[in-house]
Amino acid sequence: MALYDNATAKDLPLEQDLALLASLLADTIRTETGDDTLKQIEAIRELAVRFVWEADTGAADELAATLSTLSHDNTVALARAFSYFSHLSNIAEDLHHNRRRRYHRIQGSKPQRGSLAHSLDDLVARGVPAEAIKNLLAATLIAPVLTAHPTEVQRKTQLDCERTIARTLRMRDRETLTPEELEENDAALKRVVLTLWQTREIRAFKLSVKDEIENGLSYFRTTFLKQLPRIYIELEDRLSALMGEPVELPTFMHVGCWIGGDRDGNPFVTPDVTLHAIARQAAVAFDFYFEEATKLEGELSLSSRLVQVSDAVLRIAAGAPDQPASRAEEPYRMAMAAIRQRILATAHLLGKFRGGILPFAGAEAYPNAAMLVDELRAIATSLAGHGSAILASGRLRRLIRAVEVFGFHLAPLDMRQHSGVHEQVVAELLAKAGLEDYLALDEAGRQQVLLRELASARLLFTPYVEYSEETAKELAITRTAAEVHAKYGAAALPNYIISNAQSVSDLLEVAILMKEVGLLSLAHAPRSAINIIPLFETIPDLRGCADIVRELFALPQWMQLVGVRAGVQEIMLGYSDSNKDGGYLTSNWELYKAEVKLVEVFKAANVQMRLFHGRGGSVGRGGGPSFDAILAQPAGSVDGQIRITEQGEIIAAKYSDAEVGRRNLETLLAATLSASFPPQQAMDADSAERLALMEKLSGLAYREFRQLVYETPDFLVYFHEATPISEIAKLNIGSRPSKRKATGSIADLRAIPWVFSWAQSRLMLPGWYGFGTAIANYRQEHGEEAIETLAALYRDWPFFRATISNMEMVLAKSDIQIASRYAALVKDAEVGQRIFGRIKAEWRRSVDAVLAITGHMGLLGDNPLLARSLKNRLPYLDPLNHLQVDLIKRFREGDESEDVLYAIHLTINGIAAGLRNSG
Repeated sequence: MALYDNATAKDLPLEQDLALLASLLADTIRTETGDDTLKQIEAIRELAVRFVWEADTGAADELAATLSTLSHDNTVALARAFSYFSHLSNIAEDLHHNRRRRYHRIQGSKPQRGSLAHSLDDLVARGVPAEAIKNLLAATLIAPVLTAHPTEVQRKTQLDCERTIARTLRMRDRETLTPEELEENDAALKRVVLTLWQTREIRAFKLSVKDEIENGLSYFRTTFLKQLPRIYIELEDRLSALMGEPVELPTFMHVGCWIGGDRDGNPFVTPDVTLHAIARQAAVAFDFYFEEATKLEGELSLSSRLVQVSDAVLRIAAGAPDQPASRAEEPYRMAMAAIRQRILATAHLLGKFRGGILPFAGAEAYPNAAMLVDELRAIATSLAGHGSAILASGRLRRLIRAVEVFGFHLAPLDMRQHSGVHEQVVAELLAKAGLEDYLALDEAGRQQVLLRELASARLLFTPYVEYSEETAKELAITRTAAEVHAKYGAAALPNYIISNAQSVSDLLEVAILMKEVGLLSLAHAPRSAINIIPLFETIPDLRGCADIVRELFALPQWMQLVGVRAGVQEIMLGYSDSNKDGGYLTSNWELYKAEVKLVEVFKAANVQMRLFHGRGGSVGRGGGPSFDAILAQPAGSVDGQIRITEQGEIIAAKYSDAEVGRRNLETLLAATLSASFPPQQAMDADSAERLALMEKLSGLAYREFRQLVYETPDFLVYFHEATPISEIAKLNIGSRPSKRKATGSIADLRAIPWVFSWAQSRLMLPGWYGFGTAIANYRQEHGEEAIETLAALYRDWPFFRATISNMEMVLAKSDIQIASRYAALVKDAEVGQRIFGRIKAEWRRSVDAVLAITGHMGLLGDNPLLARSLKNRLPYLDPLNHLQVDLIKRFREGDESEDVLYAIHLTINGIAAGLRNSG
């Protein structure tokens, strides 16, 4: 399998890695399926290359004809081959990005944009004092939050194999291998590629929430536990250099999680599952601490005859259950042995381990993580006291920071539920207590009742009456939250998110439920052990959220609760449902406007705002480069406070490789720092003229999107028949149902399968539809002057530039010719042609608009790396689409065999890998 064309010298290592992986894959295919199958796969690839690289339309026709005549076995082999090459390409490209970054550092190049060093240099150059940065970080919270939203097609088994390939390739790149070592490296790669080929890619079972929990935990072992402490240390050292004195930062950045706590639409998240999630997270933390403590025990061999050890360390050492004579003069080793045993004792108490665990000799468990930190710091202080501070600056310093960040809970777990569920539960509690008919009350009446109950010490629940199944379940899970707080501390479960929040009463209802289990009180001294966070998702919700928050802050009772939460109120904004509701441009604009209005409301109330961005991987769900996305936020909306969801295959893309993971964490921190000190240009960005122009464009795009999706007869038929939505629903990629309700409407379909389906059919419609019409109408009204105005907007306004850049990427990954084949799957040809014709015309208008505004000769004109990567993936990606269409047609015409469905799912896997951010 020949690979990339026209490789430059700097990209030659990438070319070589790809050639090696392709050769290993080809050898495996030949061995497993025979020469004839490999030759056919090669011939199909060459046809695809001719079409993509040489624009040979004849090759496209020949390709489609060839694919339609493949035997089932060869279809499966081709789908697997091209799918695996997409995965192997991802590994090689990530490795090359790491390679180039290392090269620039070795060469002493200027820090790259998006790095921590670049952002700090920029802030200093703009006159921001290092003291101001330090002070900001003292009141900062930054958190990527892992969710289990189902767009990750790959199995964890595959991801583990891919990590092995990455490690093995990295060894070739960074070490000088002897011929024997190189031979062993080749053999190791052959083994793992063969393992991949002989492993089923598609799960034959439905994922459980517990499976999702384990998948999420793997990224902590691989990346977060090791890399996040290193980022803290780098920042501390850089600030220390700037300030000329040692800087020690508080904990301001962690990794959050929804897996096991998010029950909105997922009936499988039960109290037992939530407790399991917390306990398994704790187990992973303790396992890491135990390993690091064991290594430190081996490293700190200092003799008390040669150094003066502090009394604090001697007291810790005296607590070691075993006191061997061989360690009598090695107090640091004894102290680390004592700490290791206490970690083990605590793990037995709090962690849920798989299988057995090492025995412990009666050591006392730590009451909290702070006590472990204190003992580790005592060792560091003692080392510094006798001139050995350098010994505390490596593993020990990283372990101290890890315990501070991850505690005994590893990741703060968020709870989430739909507002309608809370409403029903509170209504039943009031009814069974002989009080008001809550559902019959208007908003003012509901607030009055809820505030009355919050001010009372009396509980609504009684064990002497029977509640409905749903109410009983919700009350059980709130009791679970209280149990988690009591056992692991408030940091283990700090947030409660309300989906579909539409009123102040939606927040007060959750406050009532938290009061019932002792996590919140207004009866005496105000107390709130949990953040109550509204999630505003749809276009109407975004437009009304500032008014709701203003009304919320007008309640003295709520302001008391905010006061005991350090004066911070978190708001979550949903990118997915707003896009499904209003289209790409309107969703982005309404989110931006909502943030601007919220900034004003929070400033007037003197409350610190923290925004939680519910972004997905695809552009249609808020995806795109994180650095640019954060810098594109309205001035004043970040201010050191930001949480962002990480979902589906994006988690693996960002964090399965430790170096890539560190870069993404660093980028998030760097962008937050930069956005928290916006330059004057950003402060002045929201001029009245710009706001009016965006409002006009958004209105035009919204109308076009709504007319197509919600007002066009048979559009729903088109969507279900011209995309693989029904086949995707049969994939075992998540525990959550694909629909909120058992209906066929777009409104009830979850945003993830909506976006994922359009990506598979190569239309990417949620990422651009409506934009072309908006720009065409604006140009018609204002002539060519319109393009000059929009080009200036693209050049000068980060929000507009990020919006266009993300759309440009989506349009580049779309393929209207391939999409036409999916349109032909619609049974009623007139419906298919009519709706696809409208979509095609809008696609053309959108491409023309993007090129006119950016001035690029072609899509991705300013991103040659992505353009090259995409161009070289297409020969493997396009045939998978053609195969998918043929297989879907066969399946829907009656051949519903498991073999055909398996082959369809293979193509879904491969296309998702080739596109990388499709869910």
